[in-house]
Amino acid sequence: MDETWAPEACTLPTAERPFREAEFDGLFARHLRRADRVDARTLDLTLNPESRTTVEDLTARETECCSFFTFTLTGTSELYLRVTVPPTQTAVLDGLAGRLPR
Repeated sequence: MDETWAPEACTLPTAERPFREAEFDGLFARHLRRADRVDARTLDLTLNPESRTTVEDLTARETECCSFFTFTLTGTSELYLRVTVPPTQTAVLDGLAGRLPR
């Protein structure tokens, strides 16, 4: 796993990190419709509405171990997930954005 993806501030046990990464990969592969990197601190994702439960669960668990993330989920016919980080954690957002399908 890329070290920029899981910073020292992450409290998720190291052994569990590849599984979390795989969950994000699966979410992106199955449900991502669009991704826009707004700026160094902000990533906007458009997802299939069927993914709401998965997104809510995954982002809640990610916030528990990496509390610097802010996930804002809106929309019904399409889901919009805004991911923001503080200026000191832009490398982590780079890591997440690097997982997006090309």
